[in-house]
Amino acid sequence: MQAEELTVLEERLSPERLGPYKLACGGDLRAALALYRWNTEVTAALSVTLGHIEVLLRNALHCQLEAWSARTFGEPCWYLNPRSSALPRGFLFPEAVEDITKARARAVRNGRPETPGRVVAELNLGFWRFLLARRYDRGLWHPCLHEAFPRQRRAAVSDAVGLLHEARNRMAHHEPMFNRPLVSLYRTSLQVADWICPTSRRWVEQGSRVTTVLTARPPLPGNLR
Repeated sequence: MQAEELTVLEERLSPERLGPYKLACGGDLRAALALYRWNTEVTAALSVTLGHIEVLLRNALHCQLEAWSARTFGEPCWYLNPRSSALPRGFLFPEAVEDITKARARAVRNGRPETPGRVVAELNLGFWRFLLARRYDRGLWHPCLHEAFPRQRRAAVSDAVGLLHEARNRMAHHEPMFNRPLVSLYRTSLQVADWICPTSRRWVEQGSRVTTVLTARPPLPGNLR
């Protein structure tokens, strides 16, 4: 591209957005745009992988919650926050109850009937992440959620899912990922999948383009190598 075309692109994408890329490339606009394009490609590849992990995670937690709720309260729909004499307010904290209320409303849009699957699908990754937090250690992790991650510590699972959640949020806002530990992030995503189901982990890895895209990262300008 000609120099004037590069300048037009910088204006359209905004100098502020391209700032981190130009800084990484020593002010070389052409190299910064190549890095920016690659950043979108690696973000897309990671988004696919993290999408698979999110589905595996929520289904695994839902399965354990459903079975535990049926045994404990005689009600498999755990998201109704069933109560007992020991838990007169239910087992979910108010923030989770609020998230579920919104998810149930979204699940029945356009006159659709409410089903557990639809409600679960409307709960975002942040919701599932915080079910793994220390505040639920005695209330949910030990009674049931640990079964979704055999032989793993809650803190390790919580930390790993937290990293994935934060990365997913960055990518959703089109923030730079080139300056993040992408290899480690990818390995963490596969580790979470493996904790849940080794067969699913292999399937995710076989279909992932992350490794291929990582190896195609554009080189830095000669004076920065």
